[in-house]
Amino acid sequence: MSETPTAISAIKVRKAYGPTVALNDASFSVKAGTVHALLGENGAGKSTLVKVLSGLVRPDSGQLVIDGKDVTIGSPREAHMLGIQTAFQEMTQIPDLTVTQNMLLLYEPTNALGQIRKAETERIVARHLADMGLSFVDPRADLRDLSLAIRQKLEIARAIFRRPRILLLDEPTSTLSGPDITWLGDIIAKAKTEGISTIFISHRMPEVNDFCEYLTVLRNGKDIGTARVGELSDDEVVRMIIGRSLDATFPPRGEARQAVSPPALEARSISVGHRLKGASFTLSPGEVLGVAGLQGMGQLELFLACFGAQPVSDGQLLVRGQPVVLTSPRDAIRANIGISLVPEDRKTEGLFLKLDGRRNASLPSLSQFTRFGLIDAARERKAVSDALKAIQVDQRALHSKVGTFSGGNQQKIAIAKWLLTGSRILLLYDPTRGVDVGTKHEIYTMIRQFADGGGAVLMFSTEIPELTNLCDRVLVMYGGRIARQIDGADLSEDVVIEAAIGGARRPQAASV
Repeated sequence: MSETPTAISAIKVRKAYGPTVALNDASFSVKAGTVHALLGENGAGKSTLVKVLSGLVRPDSGQLVIDGKDVTIGSPREAHMLGIQTAFQEMTQIPDLTVTQNMLLLYEPTNALGQIRKAETERIVARHLADMGLSFVDPRADLRDLSLAIRQKLEIARAIFRRPRILLLDEPTSTLSGPDITWLGDIIAKAKTEGISTIFISHRMPEVNDFCEYLTVLRNGKDIGTARVGELSDDEVVRMIIGRSLDATFPPRGEARQAVSPPALEARSISVGHRLKGASFTLSPGEVLGVAGLQGMGQLELFLACFGAQPVSDGQLLVRGQPVVLTSPRDAIRANIGISLVPEDRKTEGLFLKLDGRRNASLPSLSQFTRFGLIDAARERKAVSDALKAIQVDQRALHSKVGTFSGGNQQKIAIAKWLLTGSRILLLYDPTRGVDVGTKHEIYTMIRQFADGGGAVLMFSTEIPELTNLCDRVLVMYGGRIARQIDGADLSEDVVIEAAIGGARRPQAASV
């Protein structure tokens, strides 16, 4: 039986940005028609290697081989001509264009005069969306009006529309959960039957185990090893990724907490338009309260309402027993209220990527460092420096653009800026999205330490194990309502998933 040929190889690829070496003679090969996982911490070199294969970055040295032939990939167009398509985690779509325009950008059918055949473009895209199981998406809709999960699925659909021979999926499940991940598995399986070779970049071992046949681990820009999926345990893979063993993925919860009166935050039958309906819950100091739910079940509206980013159309919010009306995030951030939000998309909603870490971290708390309208730069720098040390981010973040840092470090800065304000109510919306296992552990520890210090945390996650292992209670949302509160011995993945898909019990008020 002949050996499966190699579709693509990277051989001793090196790329440095000044003194920072992103890839240090990294090598890996993907067999034709297989699904190959590329794993590593944020900053390990995965994104740089993806950019090299996508034609966005030219390596300083090394060799790229496709179907046994040496190639040079100098631009995305050259990558496309070689049959390489990439669905990026940080999506490349244009929000002001429609689904159709984004799907066909640079590939639009034209008439003899070079004019785009508009009716035909919409028919083509509608047919492709139906093939991809996305027929519910309107081809005429503007991208900016769609949820992050839908935009991620459209990013994947666009890459497949261009008929690749080699498909790069960069953290494709970072915004997906439940049925969406099943959808992706079906798409990958179909691509394999069509002979497409897939490179799957992920931090989630369950999807690696379910979708992939081989895995390669990068660490500090080097390839650490390649193995068949299943040959190594998850713990062994984690040790390869971070260079050490995690004593425990999740910090201990400590003793069961009693309800505190008044609660840090309370919602009484709040509604937001038609998306959130009569939600009630209490959140006590020292508590991590989880929120679970499939895409579009009202969880985003719940968090935005608690932060003043969407108006409450009915019901009441209370902070430490006092009714509050939040007309904007400015109201929520005020010292006497002290609510902060780490949003769903750190790059577009949580950080200014072209500003350095000092300015990003101090922005919500500038009043602490100003006198007579002038910023005391020395005090500001010292405070941010201490915060960076506490969250284990390199001090170069003080003067380096946040956009140059890995996703994990960016997320830690997005959290640290609120800790710097002294906020005691922290709203975390999918805080470990696209973050490696080592950084996840650090973020979990930060969350638990914040709660143990008397802070109150409301946390949504697309990863059910995070909710069941980190949170004291979990609220499950279904159809715009809080369908169930789960705690104690009932707090398990199976019970949360059952409630999230609409099973089990009737909606109930989530109070303690």
